[in-house]
Formats: sequence, structure tokens, C-alpha cells
Amino acid sequence: MTPSAPSPSAAPPAAPFTAEEAEAIARGFTLANAPPGFIDDPYPTFAVLRERDPVHAIAADQWLLTRHADIEAMYRLATASSDKHREFAPKFGLGTPLYEHHTTSIVFSDPPLHTRVRRLLMGALNQRAITRMEPGLVALVDGLLDRLADEPAPCLIEHFAAQIPVEVIGNLLDVPHDERGPLRAWSLAILSALEPAPSAELLARGNAAVSEFSLYMTDLIARRRAHPGDPEADVLTRLIQGEVAGEKLGQTELMQNCIFLLNAGHETTTNLIGNGVHALLTHRDQWDRLRAEPALINPAVEELLRFESPIQLNNRQLTVDSDVGGRRLPAGHYLTLAVGAANRDPAVFADPDRLDIARKPNPHLAFGQGAHACSGMNVARLEGRIAIGAMARRYPKLDLAAPATRDRRMRFRGFRAAPLALG
Repeated sequence: MTPSAPSPSAAPPAAPFTAEEAEAIARGFTLANAPPGFIDDPYPTFAVLRERDPVHAIAADQWLLTRHADIEAMYRLATASSDKHREFAPKFGLGTPLYEHHTTSIVFSDPPLHTRVRRLLMGALNQRAITRMEPGLVALVDGLLDRLADEPAPCLIEHFAAQIPVEVIGNLLDVPHDERGPLRAWSLAILSALEPAPSAELLARGNAAVSEFSLYMTDLIARRRAHPGDPEADVLTRLIQGEVAGEKLGQTELMQNCIFLLNAGHETTTNLIGNGVHALLTHRDQWDRLRAEPALINPAVEELLRFESPIQLNNRQLTVDSDVGGRRLPAGHYLTLAVGAANRDPAVFADPDRLDIARKPNPHLAFGQGAHACSGMNVARLEGRIAIGAMARRYPKLDLAAPATRDRRMRFRGFRAAPLALG
């Protein structure tokens, strides 16, 4: 793949490791013993692994991939399974709420369940539906930007980025506005359990959140069955009524995939907007360029997805012996796909550690590839485009009022808080 053109941003490269430190990383890195500072800036570590050991053993039957070409190939390999029954049984416990949820949702399933859910979702999230949601999204963003000025301590995450996807996905499923309060906390608890080594406390919170969310969704689905909405605008009604090859989703499949939609659509888009605005504010030349050239918003969103991928790690399991990045790996082995590493691969992206909102081409892997490419990618792009573009127009002198607080998870990359000075 041809590298993209060099970018003009003057951001300094990350400080390299010493030769001894790099050798230690290549020899013994695991996600459980990451070097200090890895969560704050994983890219130097990924660079070492990409250069020295791109198919890196992190356990007896587990491998970390860091090259773009290898990760793209695994996304497209039909025998690299997304099914997580075997992996999640020891992690969550058979029969636990987390196990039932994560082994039933579209993202961790293979055909035929994946095919049925994806076809229904893609039919609901077509271009007509996305066009219909744009005026409401513009009004939502404008209202949030208005209210930022009234906040005594405005926060990019709490008062802006986290508010947008809750409303968008809530509207798609027609969740009543006065019932959306618990959604963010449930989402964070459920998705945090996907960390490589979740604590007992994280697992307890995640199980409780799935149980509470399931009770709520059971009630909402019953209400929607009794009073269906317009399947052209209401994704929940479409999922209830829709059929693929004459087959409808069962009650558990329906409930768990609605929970997944609310969770995944919320977390990843919050991080896209939060990471994106933060990256622009800390690369001031790019913020100023976007303000001067607002037509760059589409390539800017793609570059922000590449530069700080909202999802840093993904997973597959080999179902047959396979060639992976020059190694022959046995069936049953697990692959951790370091998306953040792939999106900084210098074999694909010139000056990969620099932010360039006009970068083209930009074949990032933030949304995956192949049959499991994110179903909601165009909704997320729309949210990012409208939110970030409107922020730059409304508050041209926007800056950070204090250092942002990084979320301490590895799989999901974002911020807990980012205090703003509106200027």
C-alpha cells in the first residue's frame, strides 16, 4: 500500500526507548505488564513491537499483531472468528450476565446470527435514515454548544462529547428521553469488562449493569411490540418486525443486540469527538487550519479516527491453522489486533505520528474491515463531522483550561474529563 503524503503538523515525535528498553519490550511485553506510560501514549511501544516482533506472543496461545497489513488481512480472513464463547467462558463465567451479553451481540458473533442482525441494522442505517437524522443532530449540537457558555466549568466530555451519542442512539431506538439517564453508566460498566484483565470489581459492576439494562430493555421491547413505531425511523421496531431468510431475532438476541447498539454507539462516538477535539487543540496549527478551511471536515474526521483510534484493540480466534504475518499459527489460537498500532504504521502512513487533517489517502482501520466492519460507521462519521465542525465555528479560541484526564482503559481510548476555556 502506498504511504500517504507527508503531513505538515509540527508535533514532535514521541521520545524513543533506549536500546535496552526496546529489547525488553520486544522480548517480554504483555498487556498485563505494559511499561509505565503505556495507557497515556501506547504508540512508542507499538512502534517497537511493529519493528521488532510484529506477531508477538503475549501468552501461550495468544498473539498481538501490530502491522497494518497483518491486521487488515485478519479482518478479512473468513476463518478468523469473532465468536467469543470459548474465550469469555473463563473470563466472565458461564451463564453470567456479561457472558450472555457479549456472546450474543453482533460484534462477538459469527454467521448465522451475525448475518441476520447485520442485515437488519444495515437496512435501518441506510443513507436515507442518516440524511433524516442530520437536522436533529445539528439542533442537538447547537443546543449543547449554547449551554457550554453557561457552565461554570465546561467539560468537553461531560457537557458535549458524551451527550451526543446517547441522544442519537436513543432516538434511533426511540428510547423515551426521561428514561435515558442510566444509559451512560450502564455502557461504561459493560464495556469496561472487556479490558484484557478486568478486576473483580469491574466484573461485578458489569454484571449488575447487564442485569439492570436487560430488565429495562425487556420492558421497552414489550411496550414497542404493543405499540410499534415506524420501521423506517425506529430501529427497535425494525429489529422486532424484520426477517432475514424468513427468520426473526429471538427475544434474547433482540434484547442483547439493542443493549450492544446503545453501548457501542455511545462509547466509540464519545471517544471520537473527545479525542478529536483534544487532538486539534493540542495541534493548534490543525485547529486553525480547520477553522480556515471548514470544507476539510470530512478528511479531518478520518484523520482523527486514525490518529487516536477510539478502539485500540480488537480480537479474533483462528478456526484453522493459518499463516499470520509470516508465522504459521494453530487453530484455536487467539489474536489481539492492535488497531492503534496499525493506524500509525509507517509502511502505510507517511509521518504517522503527525496529525494532518488533509491526509489522503487514509486507509485507517478504526472501523475494521470486511464482514465485521462497523455497522454504524456512517452514523459515527456524521456525529463527528457535525460536532467537531460546529465546535470549531462556535468557539474559535477554544483551548484546554487544564490537562485532560485520560481514561485508564487499554481497549477503549478516550478521556474521562477535559476542562475547556471557551475563549
